[in-house]
Amino acid sequence: MTLDDILEQINNANTIVILTHENPDGDAMGSSLAMYHALKKYGKKPDIIIPEHSKIFDCLPGIEEIKKESDIEHYDLAIALDCATIKMLNGFSNYFENAKSKVCIDHHGTNTMFGDYNYVNPDSPACSQILLVMLEYFGIEVTKKIGTCIVAGIITDTGGFAYQSVTAETFEFAAWLLNKGVNISNIYRKVLQTKTRPNFELHRIANNRIEFLENGKIAYTYITKEDEEKVGAQNGDYEGIVENGRDVEGVEVSVFLRETAKGWKVSLRSNDYMNVSDACVAFGGGGHPKAAGCTIPGTLEQAKENILKEVTRLLK
Repeated sequence: MTLDDILEQINNANTIVILTHENPDGDAMGSSLAMYHALKKYGKKPDIIIPEHSKIFDCLPGIEEIKKESDIEHYDLAIALDCATIKMLNGFSNYFENAKSKVCIDHHGTNTMFGDYNYVNPDSPACSQILLVMLEYFGIEVTKKIGTCIVAGIITDTGGFAYQSVTAETFEFAAWLLNKGVNISNIYRKVLQTKTRPNFELHRIANNRIEFLENGKIAYTYITKEDEEKVGAQNGDYEGIVENGRDVEGVEVSVFLRETAKGWKVSLRSNDYMNVSDACVAFGGGGHPKAAGCTIPGTLEQAKENILKEVTRLLK
C-alpha cells in the first residue's frame, strides 16, 4: 500500500467520513480535524463524526462542525485516524464497516491493520505528525487551521515534547508550523495546561487514593462513576490523572482505573524500561510501550488484582 493508493481513494470518493477512537485525546481530535480541513481544502465535503469529546478541545478550529451522527449509512470512503483497532471506534464503527473503501492512518504498534488501506508508522510520536508527511505528498497546503490542529495532536501525545518518542523531525515540524503563524505556546496552554474544575477535583480525589506498591515501583489509583457525578465531570475530565503517579520519584509504572459502563478502563504509563502495552494486550487492549490501555470487566477489586498481577509479572 502506498500513499498514491490512499490519494486515489480520496479522488474517487464523493462522500467521505472521518472517524477516531472513543474518548478521544488531543491527537485523535487534532489529526481528525486536520484531515477534515485538508480534505475541504482539496475540494471534498467530508463529514467528521465524534459523538463526545472534552471541552478542552473547543479551542480547535472546526470543532463546531463535528457531527455526533450522520444520516448517511454507506459512505464511499471512511478514514479512521489514531485508532489501533476497529473495536475502539465503538458505537460508530458501522460508518467504517459500511463504507465502500476503508483507510486507517495510525501510529500505534498494536494496530490490527483493519482498513483496506493502512498507513501505520509506529515510529511517529503522534498520528498528527504522520499527516504532515501525507499532506505534503498529496500537495495539500498546510494552512494555519490545519497546522493548529496538527500541533495540538503532537503536543498532547508527546506530553509537550517531553516523551522519548519525540524525534528531531518533530521539532523541525514544530518550527516550520511556527513560521506559518501557528501559535504553539497558546495551543500548549489550552490543550495541555488548562484544567476544568471537575478535572482538578478528580485529580485531587485520585491523588488522595494513590498506593505505592512493589517497593514504590508501581503507583495505583482509581476513580468511580460516583466520583465523576459528585464533581459534575464530563467526557475527558479524567485526562492526565495517570501521569501523576508516573511523575513520582522511583515509580516505573503508573496504573489508573476509571469506572465505565463496560467495566474498568485501565490506563498505564511507564518511565524507563517496562512495555506497558504488553500488559494491556493480555486484556484485549494495547497502545505504545510507554502508554497503553484496556478495559477489564468485574468489580474494582477484581480489575485491580488482574491488572496489577500482569504489571507485576512484567516488572520483574
